[in-house]
Amino acid sequence: MGSSLRTWYNLQVQSPLINVAIPKEGEKVSAQEHSDKVLTLAELKPAMELKGRVTRLGLFGAFVDIGAEKEGLIHISMLKREHVNRVEDVLQEGQEVEVWVHRVDHEAGRIELTMIRPVQLKWKKLKTGMRLKGKVVRVESYGAFIDVGAERPGLVHVSEMSTDYVSDPGEIVNVGDEVEVSVIDFDRKKRQIRLSMKELLLEIEPDEEIEEEAPTAMEIALRQALNASDQTEAEIQSSTNMPQKTDRKELDEILDRTLKHRVRTS
Repeated sequence: MGSSLRTWYNLQVQSPLINVAIPKEGEKVSAQEHSDKVLTLAELKPAMELKGRVTRLGLFGAFVDIGAEKEGLIHISMLKREHVNRVEDVLQEGQEVEVWVHRVDHEAGRIELTMIRPVQLKWKKLKTGMRLKGKVVRVESYGAFIDVGAERPGLVHVSEMSTDYVSDPGEIVNVGDEVEVSVIDFDRKKRQIRLSMKELLLEIEPDEEIEEEAPTAMEIALRQALNASDQTEAEIQSSTNMPQKTDRKELDEILDRTLKHRVRTS
């Protein structure tokens, strides 16, 4: 922040009246939820996720009560990844927001916050085939962009959304939807990540069973004849209507031909 912004911050920042408990790792804490402890500057760490309430708007950003000993400032450049002309276009006084600690200046007593989620998935950790969960942040005619915690949202092309033809991505997903995707490819130089929803749909569950067709009456009769090795030729003939001289080898051949014929006709 520039010197003018530091002066503005120091003149306007006030200690909040509401106390909160120290948040656990990964836990979101609202300034209105607890009243037994105030967060100190020493307890605030970069990338810590918090809930807060917007108290004031200014030219350079917005002040947020996060239940700490001082209010935090979200600079206008930290409101969204896209360019923001006016703070009022994004936030309003009294609005509850999710924020992350960007930086803490202990000497000056300043808390810098951001509404842009910190990078959780670095490029070196990305792998082809990796399964990820993310949130739909933008839908276009050619696909949807998914925030998976990487530096940039990944793209699920319309051809990778479903096993069926998709003419409109909006019929499959909407902004804010939570989806599961797999990484098809990525290019660190171009800062691009290609994702797929279709690949997960194509996977067959391990416990999925393939239903077998019921055997025909002929197959049942032939199997009974093959298993009845202790029966007499007369008994085999009676159960299958086959000639007396038909032996086990012939029965095997007949059953094999019957099964092959059934596969072809199916």
